[in-house]
Amino acid sequence: MQTIVWDVDDVLNNLMEAWLEEAWKRAHPRCRVSFSEIRANPPHRVLGIAEAEYLTSLDEFRQSAAAQRLQPNRAILDWFQVYGDCFRHVALTARPLGCTPHAADWLFRHFGRYIRCFGVVPSRPDSQAPLYDRHKGDFLAWLGVADFFVDDSPGNIRSVAALGIETVLYPQPWNRSTQTVDEVLNALTGKVVVS
Repeated sequence: MQTIVWDVDDVLNNLMEAWLEEAWKRAHPRCRVSFSEIRANPPHRVLGIAEAEYLTSLDEFRQSAAAQRLQPNRAILDWFQVYGDCFRHVALTARPLGCTPHAADWLFRHFGRYIRCFGVVPSRPDSQAPLYDRHKGDFLAWLGVADFFVDDSPGNIRSVAALGIETVLYPQPWNRSTQTVDEVLNALTGKVVVS
């Protein structure tokens, strides 16, 4: 059975959009930047703030009750309900280690029927933890089982594509994906192996 590796934030959920609307704009009501204008990730320059301020705000939101209430990406969840059992699934996130338990809890509540493996590549160094992987490509080289990789980050796509794994850039305003969400999911459906 083939294996799909899924990014969590901004693929399986809408973390950036929720953070912008529910955390950043509420704390900064003068902010007029819309989600569709977030043309870079991290978006600190788009917002006119320091990267550290953005990361602090995002990490606080990641650990909030509002983040735990994030709804799963409906299109992907619907796809899982029809095609999920045709593949094995791994979730792979890049978050600070302190924010990872919240992601794991959210993931298994919404996608645990299909996703049985959860991996993390710390997005920022932690002097108390060993550095096993610099990026998702390193993690997947170690794991050795991925057939397809879905992520919203062009950098992650490049690091994984270099391994010969088939990649799919999930469309978000900050990347140059030429596909719609439906096209991404239809491409994965086309990979179903009929036995």
